[in-house]
Amino acid sequence: HWLGTDQTGRDILARLVYGFRIAMFFALAFTVLTYLIGIGLGCMMGFLGGSFDLIFQRMIEIWSNIPFIYTVIIIFSVIPTEFDVGIRITILLVIMVLFSWTSMTYYMRTATLKEKARDYTSAAIVMGASSARVIFAHILPNTISILVTFIPFTVVGALTAITALDFLGYGLPPPTPSLGELLKQGRDNVTNAPWIISSAFVALTVLLVLVTFVGEAIREAFDPMKYTRYQ
Repeated sequence: HWLGTDQTGRDILARLVYGFRIAMFFALAFTVLTYLIGIGLGCMMGFLGGSFDLIFQRMIEIWSNIPFIYTVIIIFSVIPTEFDVGIRITILLVIMVLFSWTSMTYYMRTATLKEKARDYTSAAIVMGASSARVIFAHILPNTISILVTFIPFTVVGALTAITALDFLGYGLPPPTPSLGELLKQGRDNVTNAPWIISSAFVALTVLLVLVTFVGEAIREAFDPMKYTRYQ
């Protein structure tokens, strides 16, 4: 046991590895679903405008005021503990996605309004292209740098959120290995087993730093200003 064992004798290194795998799958699924909703709705709001844009702006403002943490507490307090682990993880993922897609919608709405005013968009509309083709074949590829910029922050936010919920006891159900559950164990045994919280803290810090660095490298690879030269 290279990093020791937890309070029930389970290997900490093994739980960190499996907790990392679950957290990354959860964060990537969260990012994909959030982007699908935010990109689709944001592009439609920016391109169609008018009453469609106004109605959904008001709906998003109302939805954004619903407290996320209270909703999680209420839902998980009524979910039976006999539910399968996969079902509980799916429910948690759906709840987090439902409360997290609004910010990406605003960014994509602004980017779509900007690209809609350009000549190539007007030319595509004049040539008879449908709204879906203009949005997804012309406008969306020209906003890819915005999407890539926010991906690492979204993944880091999802990792931090699932860790915090696990720490509070409202995240992944036990005995699912998770970083938050190890942090909670480490806090309860900080005097007689300090290796638990130190291992979990270092692993979480390294994970967040590496995700940020990888995201920054991807952003630089898609940066149009780095490879474009205007004469």
